[in-house]
Amino acid sequence: MRNGIPNLGALQAFEATARLGTFSRAAEELSLTHSAVYRQVAGLEHSLGVQLFNRVRRRVVLTPQGAEYAARVRHHLEQLEKDTFGLRTRSGLGRSLHIAVLPTQATTWLIPRMPDFQRRHPDITISLSARTLPFQFNDHPYDAAIYHSEQPWPRTRSVRLFEEGELLPVCRPDLLEDSRGAGGMQGLPHLHMMSRPDAWRAWYRQHGLEFSPLISAGPQYELFSMTLAAVRAGMGVALAPRFLVADAIVRGELALAGPGGLTVAESYFFGYPLTDEEGSDALQVFEQWLIRIARAESA
Repeated sequence: MRNGIPNLGALQAFEATARLGTFSRAAEELSLTHSAVYRQVAGLEHSLGVQLFNRVRRRVVLTPQGAEYAARVRHHLEQLEKDTFGLRTRSGLGRSLHIAVLPTQATTWLIPRMPDFQRRHPDITISLSARTLPFQFNDHPYDAAIYHSEQPWPRTRSVRLFEEGELLPVCRPDLLEDSRGAGGMQGLPHLHMMSRPDAWRAWYRQHGLEFSPLISAGPQYELFSMTLAAVRAGMGVALAPRFLVADAIVRGELALAGPGGLTVAESYFFGYPLTDEEGSDALQVFEQWLIRIARAESA
């Protein structure tokens, strides 16, 4: 150990053994001998002064302390792997960026437009990772982020790509038709986004309609992609950003279920850490491309 930190090889041997259940399988994955893995794990237990495994014949079973430690070690090894990958890609041939994105916005808006960027800038590689919550750039290996907020994140150089504008109440057309004789939209299950628990209440208030407590009892989803999948499956009505559902409404795949949308103040931003420098050339190229396509579509 150095300053109380176990040897990396011992941590890898422990994590593989915890995940695979035997020293033999861990040795095979790590290209080591059975005895080498056993010695690494035994040495780790000795240095920590904690029993990590119970030996049961040819298998090993994690102790409660071992299970907790294994989860923490796995998390840090995965983060180290991501950091190493990011360093290699940034120092390799060509130029590369690692961008944190919102899952639904990326799959429905950003990625379909990425072929245009690749044609214009074939020497720049863009890697995407999903992040649904705010984060500190110092703690993560991202060059920039596309995020959703009422205002730019602190300590970032950010540009507003486009305003969200409004959330529209949508459902499957046949579900809306069936509901007309049963109380209309208010008789349908209301689907909720976990990040916007009060959206339906605000929608009813904005349109001067009575909000029933039963509306709050509907299913909750973490992502808009999940919510819209549930809508398409006929599970109920949901509020979704106009830019995500406008084309589906035009094609008749989804129907506008209420008298109008819910006006919201949030926007989608592109941002990166605020430093004395403006960012890499590749980052500025990607930023200008995003601004151009966002403004062209908002015109």
